[in-house]
Amino acid sequence: MRQRPILDLVTALNALGADVRCATESGCPPVEIVANGLPGGRASVAADISSQYLSALLMAAPCAKSAVELQITGGLVSEPYIEMTLGVMRRFGAKVNRGSDGSLRTEPTGYRGGEYDIEPDASAASYFFAAAAITGGTVTVLGLGRDSLQGDLQFVNALARMGCDVVIGEDRTIVHGESLRGIDIDMNAISDTAQTLAAVAVFAKGPTTIRNIAHVRHKETDRIAAVVTELKRLGLQADERPDGLTIHPGTPQPATIETYDDHRMAMSFSLIGLKVSGVRIANPSCTAKTYPNYFADLERLCGR
Repeated sequence: MRQRPILDLVTALNALGADVRCATESGCPPVEIVANGLPGGRASVAADISSQYLSALLMAAPCAKSAVELQITGGLVSEPYIEMTLGVMRRFGAKVNRGSDGSLRTEPTGYRGGEYDIEPDASAASYFFAAAAITGGTVTVLGLGRDSLQGDLQFVNALARMGCDVVIGEDRTIVHGESLRGIDIDMNAISDTAQTLAAVAVFAKGPTTIRNIAHVRHKETDRIAAVVTELKRLGLQADERPDGLTIHPGTPQPATIETYDDHRMAMSFSLIGLKVSGVRIANPSCTAKTYPNYFADLERLCGR
């Protein structure tokens, strides 16, 4: 986390009257906060690197002392995450309105308590959907259906374009792997699953190009460069471009994959090992950040 830039979030919080600063000159955590509440007001927030800053400000806004108006600058990546944030906030009584200029105004209503059923994590489920695609098997995830708030469930639509049979029901999603074909896809809205699709693309007929994900260079690692590097380590051809990459299918060779302490690198590249022996993951414990039981669940799914 100390490598993730959050200066835009700190700047926006200060514009709303908070007393926050980065403890170092890096613009990354740790941060120092003087707890005096959030007065409110207007702030601009950049959302072209991460939607998380905007989500954080939105969730805090109902607890401000006055209305909060947020102006989005520089475009918006991973927009489904913002829609999910707004949906959950409204379920707990928040009042958020969009301005004609795209700004978001939140009233100082606070939140009201209630019951809420938490869906399974669609980002985590993407690895098991991908496992079905790669192995030709079938995976059913309960609790993720057509009314899901999570944009990352759209990952299965990418698999459908590649040739998988996909059924999104009322309370479950089913993916059955079939012969895969390469696709050209904009993954800006579901960029957390780009590495997963790259692993699937290795086994497709024809190249796959993933576009409009330049912002993932600012995650736990430069995810575009890391994926290209590790695919080449497996003896595969991959082309890097400023906003994405192209994966050329081939026969992976045994190798030890570097994770760069990125949980998604570990989980995505482990899928290649479902079809190819000799693929090892360095530092598999990095998955503990989001999914500590991932490898145990993957082993159970595969019956190994």
